[in-house]
Amino acid sequence: MQFILTLTIILFMFLLFQMLLKSYKRYFDEVVNGIDQLMEDDAQISLSPELEIIEHKLDHVRQTLKTRAFETKRAEQRKNDLVVYLAHDIKTPLTSVMGYLSLLDENPDMADVKKLKYIHIAWEKANRLKTLIDEFFEIARSNSDSLSLKKTNIDLYYMMAQISDELYPHLNSCGKHIANRISEDMVLYGDSEKLARVFNNILKNAIAYSAGSSDITISAQELPGKTVVKFENKGDLPEDKLNVIFDKFYRLDSSRSSATGGSGLGLAIAKDIVVKHGGEIKAECSNGTTVFIVELPSV
Repeated sequence: MQFILTLTIILFMFLLFQMLLKSYKRYFDEVVNGIDQLMEDDAQISLSPELEIIEHKLDHVRQTLKTRAFETKRAEQRKNDLVVYLAHDIKTPLTSVMGYLSLLDENPDMADVKKLKYIHIAWEKANRLKTLIDEFFEIARSNSDSLSLKKTNIDLYYMMAQISDELYPHLNSCGKHIANRISEDMVLYGDSEKLARVFNNILKNAIAYSAGSSDITISAQELPGKTVVKFENKGDLPEDKLNVIFDKFYRLDSSRSSATGGSGLGLAIAKDIVVKHGGEIKAECSNGTTVFIVELPSV
């Protein structure tokens, strides 16, 4: 009897194990089938009631994958459109430069007043051509730059003074001024070349979009564990733009101006560099004043 009872228990356990194994195999097959359906847009993921949580997770993963694929495709389309726009725009100033230089070359006895006028127009168009070529370099650097950092202690006041001097022609042409309110002993820790690029891009944006003949004020303060640098200028930014102003190629969505249109990469590159440093960049606007804030770790 004991032998028969033991055999019966073993047989029962074996059958129970087989039933559980079969049940788990069915669940496993359902999950595998659900995973296979992730990449199929029209396929309905339907699992047993016991696997409801996994079904919701798979649906969430599908939506995430679709969103990422859409964003990647849109970013690629924006880049391609931008390259086409820039290539087309380059032809316009180049044609003008060649046209006015040809007039000067073919008419050596041209009146000085007219000659100076043509030279000035050719210079303006050449300057626009340089800007567009710089845009191509920005795109190439944005796609290929690995952003490896070489951090050192930076004299922040001197860096801002140097950048301000480099931007003087842009400031002078629109009657604007940079007020450097940073303490002369302020030290910032980071990659000097890349942070100079960040601050240069922010200042160029401030020059382009701030109110005419206004000051752009730069200030900085040391807080526990971080340094905060602020760029303040007169001018309003809509709330919806504050949320997307650091997106790549964002300017492409706005009306493009052949005189002032940019690639929309400047602030996106600035954000990439700041994030790589472990910092944060944001924009705030109130009472007709826009402030760009850069927070960087002290170490």
